[in-house]
Amino acid sequence: MAKALLGHVGGPDPRMVAEMRRLQRRVRDLEAELVRLQAENDALAAEAREDVLSLGVKDREPALT
Repeated sequence: MAKALLGHVGGPDPRMVAEMRRLQRRVRDLEAELVRLQAENDALAAEAREDVLSLGVKDREPALT
């Protein structure tokens, strides 16, 4: 019964194990890139907020009427 469930006797397929490891590495790389991009985005957003707050009244454009 166990042989039928596994599909073969030799244990896990080395190609499948290698592919699983490659995919796990890819997921880790993408997660690290996501963290880096989120940090970069947060820094740019904070910089943009500081730029907006530093504008004086005379630097603002008049509202359209």
